[in-house]
Amino acid sequence: MAPAFIAAAVLEEARIFFEDRGSFGLEGTAMIAGRDGGIGDRLVIPNQIAEREDGCRVEVTAKGKLELTAAIRDGSIYHARIHSHPGDAFHSRTDDRNPILTYEGALSIVVPFFGLGLRRGLDACAVYVLRGQSWVALQVGTSRDYVVRVE
Repeated sequence: MAPAFIAAAVLEEARIFFEDRGSFGLEGTAMIAGRDGGIGDRLVIPNQIAEREDGCRVEVTAKGKLELTAAIRDGSIYHARIHSHPGDAFHSRTDDRNPILTYEGALSIVVPFFGLGLRRGLDACAVYVLRGQSWVALQVGTSRDYVVRVE
């Protein structure tokens, strides 16, 4: 499997979005799209509802799900789901059950501290790859760089 490439500008756009949501104490979620085999060069932010009751959570609305479908009608695919957590970056049980991406090699990026972690780049985030039916954590370093790189 060749590494996935994500445009640095996409991560910057995500950082700005997550920090804005975080300034209200809210998580956010988005998808990184691009051509199959190409660079993830577009951030798609669907309509979503975030809540702080009983901990933080964010949910894509029915309208947002339609937006996600419409955004890839040009033949592109979603390379990754990217979302923020209020504290440390990790895959929660909810994240593990997330059915948005189900293909082998799909990526899930968790940004810590309401998006502030992206100020330090992808290395400050938790990155997971879907292998079989499980999300597998990729540690910072050579093995992660083989799966995903920022360009």
